Amino acid sequence: MSRGACLGSGRFPLTDEHIENGVRLLQAQGVDVLVFIGGNGTMEALAKVEAEARRQNVSLQVLGLPKTVDNDLGGTDHAPGFGSSARYVAQATRDMSRDLASMQNFEKVRVLETMGRNAGWLAAASGLLQEYEEDSPHFIAIPERPIKKEVLLENVNTALNRFGYATVVVSEGVLFGDSGQVERGNVDGRAILGGISSQVAHFLKNELSVMTRAELLGMNQRSFSAVISDVDREEAYTVGRVGAEWIREGSSNVMVSIQRNTHQRYSVRMLPIELEKVVAAGERVLPDAFIQNKKAYYEWLKPLIGEDLVTYPPPIKGNEIYVD
Repeated sequence: MSRGACLGSGRFPLTDEHIENGVRLLQAQGVDVLVFIGGNGTMEALAKVEAEARRQNVSLQVLGLPKTVDNDLGGTDHAPGFGSSARYVAQATRDMSRDLASMQNFEKVRVLETMGRNAGWLAAASGLLQEYEEDSPHFIAIPERPIKKEVLLENVNTALNRFGYATVVVSEGVLFGDSGQVERGNVDGRAILGGISSQVAHFLKNELSVMTRAELLGMNQRSFSAVISDVDREEAYTVGRVGAEWIREGSSNVMVSIQRNTHQRYSVRMLPIELEKVVAAGERVLPDAFIQNKKAYYEWLKPLIGEDLVTYPPPIKGNEIYVD
């Protein structure tokens, strides 16, 4: 959470020339250890730096530390940052849906958009806190499965008829229709995804003739410190500490990987994984087993979001009237 807030962060595409000159500069400055913190692109860049150092016969120890809210990094059970972001998405979805439940005479459908790029881990987390049949979300769209408009309409219409309102959650990378992913722009050759919620809201408004609203969950997904998961925070520190120990021991060309133990009680161990294997794994999308069995996914997710989540009473039904 608060990605890069302490160390600074950014996006900069490293060309072969950048990497070649960078290795020379590191040698000139007497730097013999390099640690990168981040996701897929970061680990790929680090692997290229290591290969270039070998080519130049420069002694350079490199190590990667995982960190991405999208949870799409290969070679690790999960990445620091994801647990807190999933916690935020789950809580925000529940709270914004309860707000919608209280405003049914004005607004009927709310479409929330999460981060995630090409992976649905965050969007799928939106249903974690469902306790009652009225609870949202009433439809979740993930990049791994294109939206079927007829299924979307059926689910939203059913929720409207039964509860008086409907909440839809869409991942920013989801496919809707024939236009492909919705892009806000392009920075240094990298597509900036976002805006699919507006398209879905517009579609539902036209098809169902109801008031709809599109909402981006926005940067709070990766920066809202008030909902940081204790487990996530502890594991982030552990990843850094273990990485430092491995540096002292001489390890190189590896990333710190978080792996779960098979015990009934949640626990993890840190294992080294070669950077080449991380790169070869590519984007880690939500597996079919979790898509087909949400309960299994939520059981996997629960330990990562931490404890002390507040429970809510049942939502107010659309036909309930309270009189003092």
